[in-house]
Amino acid sequence: MIIGVLKEPSTETRVSLVPETVSAFTKKGLQVWVESNAGATAFCSDEAYVQAGATIGERSKIIDAADIILAIHIPADLASFPKGKVLTGVYMPLMFREGVLNMANGGHTVFSLDMLPRTTRAQAMDVLSSQANIAGYKAVLLAANSFPRYFPMFMTAAGSIPPAKVLILGAGVAGLQAIATARRLGAVVEVFDTRPAVKEEVMSLGAKFVEVEGAADASKAGGYAVEQTEEYKQKQQARIAEAVKKSDIIITTAQIPGKKAPILLTEDMLHSMKNGSVIIDLAAATGGNTPFTKNNETVHHNGVAIIGNSNLQATLPFDASKLYSKNVFNFLQLIINKEGNLNLNFDDDLVKGSCITRDGAVVHERLK
Repeated sequence: MIIGVLKEPSTETRVSLVPETVSAFTKKGLQVWVESNAGATAFCSDEAYVQAGATIGERSKIIDAADIILAIHIPADLASFPKGKVLTGVYMPLMFREGVLNMANGGHTVFSLDMLPRTTRAQAMDVLSSQANIAGYKAVLLAANSFPRYFPMFMTAAGSIPPAKVLILGAGVAGLQAIATARRLGAVVEVFDTRPAVKEEVMSLGAKFVEVEGAADASKAGGYAVEQTEEYKQKQQARIAEAVKKSDIIITTAQIPGKKAPILLTEDMLHSMKNGSVIIDLAAATGGNTPFTKNNETVHHNGVAIIGNSNLQATLPFDASKLYSKNVFNFLQLIINKEGNLNLNFDDDLVKGSCITRDGAVVHERLK
């Protein structure tokens, strides 16, 4: 069996497999073909892949020969793929429905790892968590680099500097890592989340939890936000508004699968913030948590810098690729048998739950 690794578009620095993981596959008797320079931006050279047992090849030859094709994003040249390929990546089908239809029309069997059921068994292949962890860490570093004042408290002969006050909206994987990183840098941290169950985790990291009563149950939402009642939204906005006034830095992470990100920071809230404050909006790709967020841009509004970036994990391409590669390795164990042959067992809830197209049709329940 041949596993093909394609080079990503120029906007993506990560690669689907790193040499370390290639070696694990080749030891199992599998062939791994890697497009030339596929790992260059992740600091994985062609030589390193060859030493790990991979074959470096041209894109067209890999596409034709590979039994499984690994590409993080939907390939721009998908129309040229032979019919009936097996693809694995992070295709965000709830956002990019046209791409899903193109994959179905090509007769491809496609596994989108962001659609995996978020169960205990799936943790080792949970690409959303492994990448969000990096995004939360880098969000704080980006904020510190953009903020015109210190993060920690300083007491000097020239006077005292108070610590930065950080507000984090959303205590999922990215939010929790952001809390830990901000605390390590010496900031005072407050956290808001619609899920009361995360309060203990937030407090264990040394942050204060902002409570709003009456939230809808989000326990089955796979770590995402869920739609809330109008009454709750009013309470939520009032409580967040109080915290926003005191904050120097805000990191927002709230997204709802398949829908526009909720607006958590209104224009009035932004006007209440101090000059020089910074917002890092990790939900920028789905519209953002402020009315002014633009993905991959920094917008200055009333003295506040709003930085929209939903792909901060790509700013740490080596480790992001290493973690993603391990997630892919663990997932492929489900569809490759001990003899090294393709074995698509759709009775397996993880295989079925991540499959978005098959036999020329869109098959995932959430996409139909």
